[in-house]
Order: sequence, then structure tokens, then C-alpha cells
Amino acid sequence: MANTVPEMRSSIISVPESSPPPEIVTFDVSGMKCAGCAKAVERQLMQYSGVISACVNLAVEVATVECQPGVVDADALAKKLTDNGFPSQSRAGGNQREMEVAIIERRQQEIRQQIGQLTIALILIILSGSGHVLGTKAPILSNIWFHWGLATLALLLPGRRIVVDGWRSLWRNAPNMNTLVALGAVTAYTASNAALMFPQMGWECFFDEPVMLLGFILLGKTLEQQARQRAASALQALIALQPATARLVDFKLPILDLDSPSPVYNPQYIEIPADRVRVGEWLQVLPGDKIPVDGEVCEGKTTIDESMLTGESMPILKQTGDPVAAGTINQSGAIVIRATRTGKETTVAQMVAVVEAAQTRKAPIQNLADTVAGYFVYGVMAISALTFLFWYFAGTHLWPSVLLTDGAMGMGHGASGIGHGASGMGQWAWGNGHRAMGMGNQLPITHSQSALLLSLKLAIAVLVIACPCALGLATPTAILVGSGIGAERGLLIRGGDVLERVHQLDTVVFDKTGTLTTGELTLTDYLPIFDGSGLDRTSDWNVSNSQDACCTIDSQLLQIAAAVERGSCHPVAAAILREAQQQALPLLAAEDFYTAPGLGVSAVVEGRLVFAGNAEWMTQQGVAIATELQGSFQGKTAVYVACEGVLLGVIGLKDTLRPDAKATVERLRAMGLRVMMLTGDTPGAAFAIANQLDLPTTDVLAQVRPFEKARAIAALQAEGRKVAMVGDGINDAPALAQADVGVGLHGGTDVAVETAQIVLMRNTLMDVVESIELSRATLKKIRQNLFWAFGYNMLGIPVAAGLLLPAMGILLSPAAAGAFMAFSSVSVVTNSLLLRREFRP
Repeated sequence: MANTVPEMRSSIISVPESSPPPEIVTFDVSGMKCAGCAKAVERQLMQYSGVISACVNLAVEVATVECQPGVVDADALAKKLTDNGFPSQSRAGGNQREMEVAIIERRQQEIRQQIGQLTIALILIILSGSGHVLGTKAPILSNIWFHWGLATLALLLPGRRIVVDGWRSLWRNAPNMNTLVALGAVTAYTASNAALMFPQMGWECFFDEPVMLLGFILLGKTLEQQARQRAASALQALIALQPATARLVDFKLPILDLDSPSPVYNPQYIEIPADRVRVGEWLQVLPGDKIPVDGEVCEGKTTIDESMLTGESMPILKQTGDPVAAGTINQSGAIVIRATRTGKETTVAQMVAVVEAAQTRKAPIQNLADTVAGYFVYGVMAISALTFLFWYFAGTHLWPSVLLTDGAMGMGHGASGIGHGASGMGQWAWGNGHRAMGMGNQLPITHSQSALLLSLKLAIAVLVIACPCALGLATPTAILVGSGIGAERGLLIRGGDVLERVHQLDTVVFDKTGTLTTGELTLTDYLPIFDGSGLDRTSDWNVSNSQDACCTIDSQLLQIAAAVERGSCHPVAAAILREAQQQALPLLAAEDFYTAPGLGVSAVVEGRLVFAGNAEWMTQQGVAIATELQGSFQGKTAVYVACEGVLLGVIGLKDTLRPDAKATVERLRAMGLRVMMLTGDTPGAAFAIANQLDLPTTDVLAQVRPFEKARAIAALQAEGRKVAMVGDGINDAPALAQADVGVGLHGGTDVAVETAQIVLMRNTLMDVVESIELSRATLKKIRQNLFWAFGYNMLGIPVAAGLLLPAMGILLSPAAAGAFMAFSSVSVVTNSLLLRREFRP
């Protein structure tokens, strides 16, 4: 008898040495105003030696850089961005939670500053408008020099940052939205000054344009920033979940007891930073406190609110031995926990990392917008110049009537003018009202304006109506909201690229054990087999003869099987060991454990080589199994136990469906998806589960070995299918990676969760449906945003350039164009926020 473990009958593939994985560095980047800025940051990052790829997210102001390990100096790269006008800070090292909190505080401070600037701008707008409304009733408010002062204050106070940033960006050859606004505002102000200083030119002053333009832009930026804050609220709530301190239990402080001859050790509690807790340390958590780290309850009993992690509103009872997660709230009783995961390893920290990563990964659908954004500002400046040249040299000659004004209400061209003639330079005359919608009063006079001034106004309108922000925010704000909704409901979706792949799915493949079923197998049958070889004599085995067992022979078979299964972590092994423990059967001495994935296990038990596993495993070991024996366990998992080539018996196990499995399958089919089941179990056991789910046998793939699961997914993909794989075990990881979208249950193994693109924190199967519906809804919102962003610019720029002026007399003033520009950015972000109201799973 050779006590050796048989070799696996599978080919060995030599894998060449692979290069070390790339290093991922994350930066917080401020100073980005539009998609053009984000593209400029990406270009600067890509120019740095050692950088492989860079992805910049405008909505959350984060840059993720993939670089060669040990080559890139993160601090030097951050300094380069800062020197180029984009203040940056690397997240490498330091206290991650403190950095994230500081970022949130900085953004809130920026909003407060914007509100202050907006307040000043609105006051200037009110004063400017009052002069036109009151007219001669308020000589001071209607005086041209008063309005010159308002325009000057608008540029020096609320508009100063916009103008300075715009010119600096232009100087660095990275123009942005502020560049367009600054060019428009300064040009309007300069032209009005020229008209004021040289009235003989016959130009009109429009000092109200820079005032209103800057006011509308600041209003839009403030609303946009607040909307972006609301979109990121879920991530901020997750970050806030991480407690700052923990109460460490210190057993080292003796308390002198006069009635005891020796010191009595009474635990004391020391408050320390939560990030300094080490694995294995004991912590006290009082009612109302947040759990500081992941751990397990050692003393006490309580209820825990886990709603922010799982979306489950009902408190969960926790007692000795139960796991608890960092960030959840202790509600009722004082407990002591032992730390099992700390720092970045805790559940909430991993959720924050996944959500942040999701918000920085772009959807492929954004590529076109990014390409356009890279050249957008240059293109707008070129169109503005062409608009000026066309109208000055050709347009006003082809349509001379556009120079005539009759004071009628027009679309925003209510530019103020200097009243020439008897009224003098100090009085305001409202004109240029080509069907203007603006703040103009009708005058019964008709006069002509300068071709140069009209061309200049049209060029300015083109500059300020174009909105690169809408293009840059279309995708990231929708992903920001979608990922936030998912985080609140326990659905972690790893990025925009995942959302797009989910939308393309047509097939969902489920693992069986532990995914469609509970994974809690129960023993239903014992079938001892004796062939006269003497192996049935209890004297040959140190087996239990306990009379407490319902059947002595069955108990002996279970005891031998439990001894060999002790070396496995498979659900089958867990069920056999659990049953042996319930029957109080002592474990036999065993050694030399070996596991053959998808087949079975072996071990030397009491000096004999014992095998336990499926029929294929027995065949490989030369153990004969009667055909009628194999057919007697239909619908169940059969575990054959053999020793030295002789079959000792068979144990039958049965799994149960998850309560929501059938409803999940029905919902997925109603969504037009093909649902399949993939398992390593026997066809009989697989078909029994499939029958309960109303799955046809053609959609069941049974007896698939772990390393073959990825091949099965690849075979479906080769047929042109877009496949999602749902699993929870280590053996599912290759299939999860192979699938177009891998969905992992958080209650499963860490490997499966790390491999999956979607992680279900609640460990509820119906969340598969909800995650797909959320992904579809988010991608729909992205498409709406991009349609609006492109459509707005494609329609708005030609109108601002005077397309409708000859035929319809519609002309946009720079102020009205600025208002439309502000509205476009706000509308994209607001449309993304509507996802919360529209998504009803």
C-alpha cells in the first residue's frame, strides 16, 4: 500500500514571468473649470516620464495615474501640476481619512466663497437694472459713469478670479471656460470704454453686459457646485462613517484588592485614534457609538444599524462570535469586540475606495466628448474670430437692415446705449432691440448702429455661449449620482465602463452552490456499502460506537468522511463536519490532506489512504461504482467515500434555494435576459435546482470543473453573447474575470469580491436585478446629458453667431448668451440628480 497522493490528470502550463503590476497613484486636483482643463491635466500627466495612462474626473476633481512601479515621484508630479496652474496633492501616504475630510472642507469653503462673490454680482445686477427701469426718475442710477463704475467693480471684485484664471490659462496654452468668459467680458468692457471716451464714433455703451455676464456665470457656477456636492453626498456619507477614535481595552493595569492575596486585573479603557488600532486588540463600543474597525463580538449583546453599508434598514442582532463592520452604529448594548480588520482593510474603507475608483473611471461613451473638449476652446475662439470677420466684411453689406434698430423687444439684445442728440451723453437710450427678449424698453425711434460694434457683439456672444462644462460634466455627474445611489443600497459598481457593459448584457450566468442556493447543505442519506473485505469491522477503525447516534453504521461512515473532509473548505466539507459535530462524533486522526478542485479530497486516516468526492474522483482512483448506485441520488449531491480502492459508502446532501432566487430569475427574464446556471455538481443535482427555477435543461451547465468555468463563459462569448457571471466562491473568480461583467456577493470570498465589477453588499440575490436596472438607468442619464451638451453647443453657437439675424432679427446679447451658458451646465448636473427620483427599483 502506497500512502501517496495521486497526481492530478491535467496538463501543466508553464507561465512566463510577468512584469510587476503598474502602480496606481491618485491626486486631488483643483483649479479645473471645464472639460478643457481636465484634458489639459491629462496631457500634462502623460508627458511625465514613467506614466502609462492618466484619467481625470472633472466632477470629483481627482486624477488617477497608472505608472511604472518605482519610477514616478508622486510629489514631483503633483508639483508639476501645481506649477502649471492646477494645485494638486498626492494621496500617497498620510492619513487617508483626514485628507478626504480636508478635501470636503476645502470644497465647502469654495462654495461659501462663490456665494459671497455671487452676492456682490447680484447687487451690481440689481443696481444696473434699476438704472434702466427708473430712467430719469433716478438720475444717479441712470448716469453713464455710474454704470461704468458698476462694470469696473464687476471685473475687479466678483469677476477678478475668472478674468485672472482665464488669461493665465490662455498664457499657458491651456484655455478653458474662464478664458472664453474673460475674453467676452473684457472685450465688452473695452468697447464700451472706447464708446464712452470717443462719442464721435457713434458707438453705444453696453457696460451692463459684463455685469450681467459675470453675474449669470457666477450664478451658474454656484448652482453647479452645489449640485455636484449633492451628487457626491453618498460618498461623503461613507467617508463620514469612518470613526476617528476607538476605546482600547487595556488589561495591563492591576487594581489592588485588599481581600485578595494577588493583584486583580480590571480592564481599563484608553481612547486612541481609530487608525492606530491593530488586529487582535480588544475595543469597547458603547450604545450610540460607531464601530471603529471590523471585528467580532467577544462580550455583550446588542443590535447594530448597518443601513449605510448594506441599505438594510432593520437593525441586526449581534452577540458573541458575530462579525461587526466599521462605521455601523451600536444601538442598544455595550459590547467588546476583537479587531479583525483595520485601516484600509475595513469594509467601509474598501467601499469608499471602490466608490471613489468608480467615480474616476470613464465610460467609453465619454470618449467623443473628451476628444471634442480637448480642442473645444480653441475651436470656439476660431469661430468667434470668423464671426467677427464675416459680419464686419460681408454680413452687414449683404443684409444692411441688420444695422437698423427700432427699439422693439428682442431676444436679449437690450444693450444700453448713449443717447445722442438733445438728451446728451448722460442719458440712456434703450435700443438694438432686434426682437430682443431682454431688459429693453421700446423707443419710437429708428437709428443705425456701427457694423464694427455689431460684429464685435456677435463675436462676444459666441465666446460666452459655448459651454465646455456641459461636455465635461455629462458623464461624471451621472456616474457620481449612480454610484452614490448604489452605495446607499449596498450595490458597488466599479466604474462607468462597467455601466456601459451592463447595458449590453444579454445573458446572466449564476453559480449554483452559495449563489442560487443558500450553500448550507444538509445530510439527507447514508448508504454504507460492505463487500466482505473486512473493512466493515469496527476493530479496524477507531470509530465511535455511540448509542446516541441514530445509526451506528451510518455514524461510522460519517466519522470517516468527516476526518478526510477536515482538510477542505468546500461547502460539502462544512456540511459533513457540522453534522459530525452535532452527533458528537470525535474526529479520527488524519494527515497528508490533499484537495483536487472540483473532484474531491484525500487524506491518510488511521494509517489508511481515504478518498471522498464525486464519481469522477472515484473513477480516477480506480474505485468501481455501480450504475444503479449513481442513479439513486438524483437531485442530490453524492459524496462517495472509499479506502484503498474499496467503496465504503455514499453520503447524500441536499441544498436549498435562496428565498428570492426564483423571483430574481423571473425578473431577469422579464428584462429580456437569458438566465443560465453553471455548477460543478452532478447533472441530477443541477437539474433538480433548475426545475425549481423553471430553467430549461439547455440553460444548465453541470459538472463543470473550476478551471473550466472561465472556458464556459468564453464559449458563450464566442457565440456573440454579452455575459454577466454571478458567483461567490474562490473557484468562481476566473469566470468572474472572464465575463463581460462579474457580479460578486459580498458574503462570498475576498477573491470573488475583488475580481467582480459589481459587488452586492447585502448578499441578496434580488440585488442582481437592482444593480442591472441602476446601471441601465445611469447610462440612460449619461446619454441624455451628452445629447443635451452636444445639442446645446451645436444650436447655441450658430444662433449666437447671428444665424437667425437676417431672416428673423433674433440676436443674442453677450449677457443673454452668458445666461444660457450658465443654464447649460446647471441643467446637466440637475438632470443627473433627477436619477435619484427616477430610479425606482
